[in-house]
Amino acid sequence: MADYLISEQPPTADEYIALRSKIGWDNVAHKVAQDSLNHSLFNTTVRLDGKLIGMARVVGDGFMYFYIQDVIVDPAYQGLGIGHMLMARVETYLAGACTAGATVGLLAAKGKETFYRRYGFAERDGTELGKGMCRFVRA
Repeated sequence: MADYLISEQPPTADEYIALRSKIGWDNVAHKVAQDSLNHSLFNTTVRLDGKLIGMARVVGDGFMYFYIQDVIVDPAYQGLGIGHMLMARVETYLAGACTAGATVGLLAAKGKETFYRRYGFAERDGTELGKGMCRFVRA
């Protein structure tokens, strides 16, 4: 098994932008990326030989609302359990940070729903609680 380094240090803005690019997500300005990372409630990264190969973070108000954001694994390292390493760290953080009444949300990329079901997340089909929605702002 590879010798992965897992930490709670956020990636640099350049690393974050590059990792997003590897999975086909839109590019963001360096300052926007840095400011966003700086305002995260929690970060976790996985590195191999110093190279960022995975990350996840939690954003929100830190009291009632927590949102799992940017669970990203370099495509060259997908399927090796790195996503589960990241989610284990996220779940540990949430277990200590969330109190009764808190809501934890996420927006799963298409085809990744099964991955998140393992952690107790369920799709909102619109029958009882309404459908989840989002809007992406693009240039």
